[in-house]
Amino acid sequence: MSHQQIPADWPTDERSARAVQDELRARVVLDEPGPPPGTGFVTGVDVAYDDERDLVAAAAVVLDAATLDVVEAATAVGRISFPYVPGLLAFREIPTVVAALEKLNSRPGLVVCDGYGLAHPRRFGLASHLGVLTGLPTIGVAKNPFTFTHEEPDAARGSTAPLLGGDEEVGRALRTRDGVKPVYVSVGHRASLDTACAHTLSLTPNYRQPETTRRADALCRRALAEAQEKVTRP
Repeated sequence: MSHQQIPADWPTDERSARAVQDELRARVVLDEPGPPPGTGFVTGVDVAYDDERDLVAAAAVVLDAATLDVVEAATAVGRISFPYVPGLLAFREIPTVVAALEKLNSRPGLVVCDGYGLAHPRRFGLASHLGVLTGLPTIGVAKNPFTFTHEEPDAARGSTAPLLGGDEEVGRALRTRDGVKPVYVSVGHRASLDTACAHTLSLTPNYRQPETTRRADALCRRALAEAQEKVTRP
């Protein structure tokens, strides 16, 4: 487990963070299909926080896309790099997520974020931000629709409904289990929405959430607990 320093030029306030979003949003690539589901590697990233101790832990877990077996995993721990501001959560997470990704020996393939890409009020959520900074294909698979609306998908697994910001489709509500609440899939960078949904279904053979997210969530929580123990140890 490594300890990640916050970059010296990292935004520290809402105004400067929004300026960075405006600059980087223009670099999002939307005309590539992305890697086909079930081939190569696919990587989940997630973070866990302890605001009281000013700690954030990130995990990156590489799975074989065909078998969903874990190939490699890495964690990083750092200080929280930005205050909590809705719509700017990427600025709290990305330095430590990038540090975890950089520890991997394997090429990550498609990166699945527990959050949003284009399904974001400024059309530049964590998945898009991470994709632009790393050059990796990324998608977001979120637990709730944030500020967007959708019709209910049919009850069967694989059913979808457009996730709408006004008249714009920013993602899809995707049913990954029969009769279970959908997840909310959006493009991050260098992948199409069809590809993003296909990957999400491939990654959810047994549970609502993708295996990438489930594995990364468990690992980052464990890394945070270890960091907390070191902080509190006399």
